[in-house]
Amino acid sequence: MTSEALDCHYSINGSGPAIFLTHGIGAAEDAWRFITPKLSENFTVITYDLRGHGKSPVTNKDFGLDDLVLDLERIREKTNINKAHFAGHSLGGMIVPAYAKKYPDKVLSIGMLSTVAGRSEEDSKKVWSVIKEMEEKGIKETLEKLTTRWFTDEFITNNSELVARRLKQVVDTDPEVFLNVFRIYAKTEMISWLKELTKPCLLMTGENDGGCTPKHNEKMANEIKNSKLVILPKLKHSFLIEGPNQITDNLINFINDYNILI
Repeated sequence: MTSEALDCHYSINGSGPAIFLTHGIGAAEDAWRFITPKLSENFTVITYDLRGHGKSPVTNKDFGLDDLVLDLERIREKTNINKAHFAGHSLGGMIVPAYAKKYPDKVLSIGMLSTVAGRSEEDSKKVWSVIKEMEEKGIKETLEKLTTRWFTDEFITNNSELVARRLKQVVDTDPEVFLNVFRIYAKTEMISWLKELTKPCLLMTGENDGGCTPKHNEKMANEIKNSKLVILPKLKHSFLIEGPNQITDNLINFINDYNILI
């Protein structure tokens, strides 16, 4: 099936060098809401909804990673930004390097936040078993048990409304779209081509992220010539919500350290 870009909903905040932020499965551009304010003091920040998420349209619900890469390029074209920094969370952390591989001349740096490559057979089995359970028992029923994989216990206790909001956002996503992007996440394996990335890469994950572990990220960093690895203590998968200041500071420091501001 031919890949074709869709016009996704996007927002622009701030001024300065441009950075595009790509969210993960069953989220929307508001995944970055605690990060954008500080980042936009120094950058032009472009956030957007993946197709079938938030305010973005979807036509065929059986799309692939290539389609998501084309959607990002469509947004870059529409914003008339020639070169930019790109960062993505989870599935977004797969879309961004895939974008950088296809459009290297548009990319200044790459941020892979709480994402994964180099999965073992056992790792893959675990992800596919979650998908199977969602298909059989329902998305809500399955994911309600998984919130402890997203957030620390302390955060769940003290921020129940944020945890509930994140779960509701997932449940409100079109189930066909949600399962499709989850399958993309499950079957995407970047380890064989990460070494082709020539731009500076920041890899960041939580110390206790069970699926996108520090061990996976170490393996990824070893494949990339120009990379920096940051492990954030205690945090799990939803660290955009639980540790936004640490993420923002690390992104800014990374870009400044590599002296890749233009």
